[in-house]
Amino acid sequence: MISTLVHRLKRPLGAAFVGALTTFSFAPYQVWPLAIISIVALLWILEGQSTKKAIVIGFAWGIGQFATGISWVHVSIDNFGGMPKIASLFLMTLLVTYLAIYPALFAGLLNRLAPKSNRIRFLLLAPALWLICDWLRGWVMTGFPWLWLGYSQIDSPLASFAPLGGVELITLLILISASAIAYAIIHKQWSMLLLPLIIMATGFGLRNIHWVTPDKDSTTKFALIQGNIEQALKWQPSQRWPTIMKYVDLTSENWDADIIIWPEAAIPAFEFEISSFLSNLDSHAKANQSAVITGVVNQGNDRQFYNSILSLGETSYGDYSYDLEKRYHKHHLLPFGEFVPFEALLRPLAPFFNLPMSSFSRGDYIQQNIDANGKQLAPALCYEIIFGEQVRANITDETDFILTLSNDAWFGRSVGPLQHMEIARMRALEFGKPVIRSTNNGVTAVTDYRGQITAQIPQFETGVLRANVTSTTGQTPYHAVGSWPLYIWVMLCISIGLYLRRQN
Repeated sequence: MISTLVHRLKRPLGAAFVGALTTFSFAPYQVWPLAIISIVALLWILEGQSTKKAIVIGFAWGIGQFATGISWVHVSIDNFGGMPKIASLFLMTLLVTYLAIYPALFAGLLNRLAPKSNRIRFLLLAPALWLICDWLRGWVMTGFPWLWLGYSQIDSPLASFAPLGGVELITLLILISASAIAYAIIHKQWSMLLLPLIIMATGFGLRNIHWVTPDKDSTTKFALIQGNIEQALKWQPSQRWPTIMKYVDLTSENWDADIIIWPEAAIPAFEFEISSFLSNLDSHAKANQSAVITGVVNQGNDRQFYNSILSLGETSYGDYSYDLEKRYHKHHLLPFGEFVPFEALLRPLAPFFNLPMSSFSRGDYIQQNIDANGKQLAPALCYEIIFGEQVRANITDETDFILTLSNDAWFGRSVGPLQHMEIARMRALEFGKPVIRSTNNGVTAVTDYRGQITAQIPQFETGVLRANVTSTTGQTPYHAVGSWPLYIWVMLCISIGLYLRRQN
């Protein structure tokens, strides 16, 4: 009986193990070949299984990936959720279980639609179905497209495809490469190994193409303030002004910068409560021919709350006034962290879960760029940087930089902030725009238009990052077209694959 149980669990346990391996392909480990190896192993384990068994195997793979890859989420739930340990573990288990549904869906559909081990299964349907399931994960219940496999390739040859089709194209190429390798191993068709080699060689070649051009006559001096405010103390009333004055003191030492940036919700107060202070800060910035950008929390009509970005000093907005129409308001809110899904059903549980800051309202999907000292910055607040299409929609012909403010202090010394920075690097590469990333306690950094970090200060330290950043001109193909070519490709692959299956 035990041996039978072990035999039944052998494939799911193997899938969970190789799923967990993918975590090491992302930051901070960045052993990028593991992402490809993991998919090769998954496809090999799925070989010859029924649809029901395939679903179990795919689910196990997902459990392995997400239980290890997003373990950092539990840090915020456990430390700041105000709930018993058993409750925080239960909530984390629910999240991992939910995310594992998508690899399970992929595996079930693959073995249902393509039960035969042939090229249709490996080269057409497997890559297309994976992309469909990733899109679903990035859309259902506002989406959670974290750990898309393409992000793991930011330092691999495949990264060069980002300006062509974004992280989704890179993910697709991982699946095509892994599928070809798996087919070669299973069927001893070693000529199939040429396909991943060609893809990698093409990636190397694309490195020499510059889709945008640095504008050497347009360099901006930035000063990014990393306050390193302890999250547990930040919102205590007694800490309001000590926190604000810490940012003021660090700012006063850097008035020579063109743009000074404070992180997400750097001001631990509603904007309307400190309008006089902000008016004074606006005047000081103007007197020094500088601009200050900061995250701030706002309250609108009907007790609507917004996670916002405010620009002061040398801007096109005129003298400071409390005008919410001149703010950027976060659109993509973090589930449970900033809003409660199925609120009517779950809100009665909120006193037990005690989840902070969970009543924000959404800003518009497309909003105006932040104007600061003659520069245009396309904003993405914290979690929003993982939504490439939203960032793309907010970049205009006048955009100089991508701006992302964050507060990853919620996640302690976990890998979460490092994965977050990796995602921000991908946005720079996709759109050919430098990324300016200001955070409370790290990772505060600046990238060039190719996604390489050019300036950074250590995590968990108070400091100011000074950087001269050059704007770019031009447009990447991905910025111009977006994901539509991939949608068409997926539809064609599914259609051709199903047609050929019927013919056989």
